[in-house]
Amino acid sequence: MSKFKLYAKSILIPVIIGGIVGLIISKSIDYNSLQKPFLSPPAILFPIIWTILYTLMGISYGILENKSLIDSKTKFIYYLQLFINALWSIIFFSLKWRLFAFLWIILLDIIVIIMIINFYKKNKLSGLLQIPYLIWILFASYLNLAVYLLNK
Repeated sequence: MSKFKLYAKSILIPVIIGGIVGLIISKSIDYNSLQKPFLSPPAILFPIIWTILYTLMGISYGILENKSLIDSKTKFIYYLQLFINALWSIIFFSLKWRLFAFLWIILLDIIVIIMIINFYKKNKLSGLLQIPYLIWILFASYLNLAVYLLNK
């Protein structure tokens, strides 16, 4: 597979998953009607930030794939965090289980830390490209808990 196709595939997988989840939850997003905590970004920023993060995520995975550094453990961790990430939006927005969503995002935080360590050991750049994602989901964890506490 050419490098272009490899990176295109690696980037498109998380972007498409994010897009599908966005379509699934679009009718149930109530972000603007919720009491929000200090530092809450405007709703318009979320799709922009997630597109950037999914792109970085795909590039990071593509680097490992391009260098033949993907093993079954790495693949499992990567796709597990994508799955947990996708379900968080459904739990938080569609089901409106805000407290469970907070517990779920803590699980995501942990899996992403494990993924970053795994990626970094294989290729430093690949691991470092995941840091903005970790920072964002830690911030999302704060927002999730605060929204739960302010709207229960």
